[in-house]
Amino acid sequence: MKFKAAILAAALGAAALTTTPAIAESTFNAPVAARQADESGLQTAIFAGGCFWGIEAVFAHTKGVHSSVSGYHGGTQRQASYRLVASGVTDHAESVRVVYDPSVIRYDQLLQILFSVGADPTLLNRQGPDRGPQYRSAIVPLSAEQRTVAQSYLRQMGRSGVWDDPIVVAIEDPKTFYEAEEYHQDFAHKNPNNAYIRRWDAPKVAALREMFPQFYRAEFKTD
Repeated sequence: MKFKAAILAAALGAAALTTTPAIAESTFNAPVAARQADESGLQTAIFAGGCFWGIEAVFAHTKGVHSSVSGYHGGTQRQASYRLVASGVTDHAESVRVVYDPSVIRYDQLLQILFSVGADPTLLNRQGPDRGPQYRSAIVPLSAEQRTVAQSYLRQMGRSGVWDDPIVVAIEDPKTFYEAEEYHQDFAHKNPNNAYIRRWDAPKVAALREMFPQFYRAEFKTD
């Protein structure tokens, strides 16, 4: 948390850095879902997988995604500020709300992308350099269909043999999603040379391009 906060301060108050992008941290060949989602019309999903900058960036580059918004999920309105959430004392997780077209990309395919290039599902309350419950990985189904698919996919992930350690992703009941402060929105797009983005998040987008070319969109879809 302190690492990320320091990088945020640098991004907002100093000139952009020009370090060389790192390779992706950990990528996985998450299985193709056995239980495919059956949805129609624009749908909304909420995912948590560590810092919301990277998860937002991955989905902003995914075909069929109309919007991806960084925010806070799991806690109260009073707790929904970066200062409080980053302290780790709230019930919130840094999360991303995704609006997508299931005729282009299904919910189960979003899950596959999330756990292939976005987040390591075996890490409890941490991702990359960030530590604390605000960085937990979680799926928040917003419909009975999403819940059924999510439950099936987590069971399939656990049996797949892709990961050596147990899957610790939680399925959380939906609560109010609070949009994060404006400076967090489209952060990777606005700050491509930020040290945190180059080290931890740009490689996730590069992995999306490499592993899912059929779903990769070069344009960063902004709201």
